Formats: sequence, structure tokens, C-alpha cells
Amino acid sequence: MHVLVYSAEWCRDCREAKRFLETHNIPYTEIDIEETPGAAQEVMAHVGKRAIPQFVIDGEWVQPYRPGRGFLYQEMSERFGVALQRSRH
Repeated sequence: MHVLVYSAEWCRDCREAKRFLETHNIPYTEIDIEETPGAAQEVMAHVGKRAIPQFVIDGEWVQPYRPGRGFLYQEMSERFGVALQRSRH
């Protein structure tokens, strides 16, 4: 499984998404939309807005959170086949 995470340093939801992946030992490659040329445009092209975090799992774009709900623990646990475990710090 190849996982990309489109994120930004200032993004709280992005930190939560990365913490979820790290808690479950899921390797990923981070793409900072502020630092990587063309990354913000890539998100726009696939999602239609600058909404981060975004996961790209084996080429499929997935939004791991919902505004107002936060990180989607249940959905992401099922998608990655890991036990539901909240990683609050």
C-alpha cells in the first residue's frame, strides 16, 4: 500500500491524520502544500478546493476528515484494516 498525505505544517487536522497513520505504523509520504511546488494545485485538481489533509491511497484520493466532525477514525480504521483506536494527545 502506498499512502501520500497532502498537508501543511499549520493544519491541526493534518497533524491528527499523520498521528493516526503513525499510531498504526502505516508508512506514508508527506507532501506539504506550502513547500512543494504544484502540490496545492494538485489538490485543487483532484478535490476541487484546497482541503487538507488528503490521503492518496494507491492512487485513490480520500478525505480523512469532515469539517465540524474532525478525523474520521471509524472510516479510516476500516479502510486501513486496523483496530479502531483514538490517538488523542
